[in-house]
Amino acid sequence: MARKPKATPRFDAMLIDEASLASASALLASLDPAMADIMAHAGPPPLRKSDPGFPGMARIIVGQQVSVASAAAIWNRTRAVLDPLTPERILTATDDELRACGLSAPKMRTLRAIAEAILAGTLPLDDLHALPADEAHRLMVQVKGIGPWTADIYLLFCLGHPDAFPAGDLALQEAVRLAFRKRKRPDAKALATFAERWRPVRGAAALALWAYYKVAKSREGV
Repeated sequence: MARKPKATPRFDAMLIDEASLASASALLASLDPAMADIMAHAGPPPLRKSDPGFPGMARIIVGQQVSVASAAAIWNRTRAVLDPLTPERILTATDDELRACGLSAPKMRTLRAIAEAILAGTLPLDDLHALPADEAHRLMVQVKGIGPWTADIYLLFCLGHPDAFPAGDLALQEAVRLAFRKRKRPDAKALATFAERWRPVRGAAALALWAYYKVAKSREGV
């Protein structure tokens, strides 16, 4: 008689406080003893939370492909020039205003595309937390300029979605290589497949792996 596939457990809480993250981490440890060892090695994963909604999405876009210091400076100018930072304000801003904030042409296009999608109702940022991570991810990447990494980072950090997993993140890929003693760093596709074992708390796994990566690299003197 064929064995029935093991049912995926449920986890319905958002990772919005230490208690919810602790619960997700406990479930993660029960799903994968190796992750329990990783968390014991690196310590409890820290909660990382950013503002949700359009400002949170905009901050992720602004900070891409620049240094931390540059991202902070550009973000502060963007908030000052485009106050209040809303989809409507982005769409009424001129190119000169956006350039004055330090935004590149691709980032200007992306912010405008996101603003248009929100106002058209095709990108319901306020409702994404109620969707499965894969469905929320699909809706986000349909907007031109939102890539897979951006979508998953928003879901995890701005919404606290427990099952969001940015498989394209290089630090996560390297953490898995180190923690699971792989010969080479997995690419995004391979890591996404590997992470299936951590549903429905892949987000907690990501936080744990980032914490492990930080500890591992600090011990290597990097």
